[in-house]
Amino acid sequence: MMQDTQQIRINPQYRLQWEPAQNCHVLLYPEGLVQLSDTATEILKRCQSPRTVGDLIEELQQAYPDAEGLPDDVREFLQEAQQQEWIQIDN
Repeated sequence: MMQDTQQIRINPQYRLQWEPAQNCHVLLYPEGLVQLSDTATEILKRCQSPRTVGDLIEELQQAYPDAEGLPDDVREFLQEAQQQEWIQIDN
């Protein structure tokens, strides 16, 4: 389980950008691209520079105060993103 004090950032092998042809944000990497949902984009935009899991969740709660279950949803996404190697976690 991710700790609030762990630093996260986008894997340097990936680049987050808007892709007009796909009409969405994508993560580009040497072998291809990953289309992102709006939610994934909002999370990963904030991971372009290192920040702690706790800071990320706090920022998202301020931006989306009515989102129920946000901390758990963010942690779940981050675990999936780590498994996909989209993000790196520094202990």
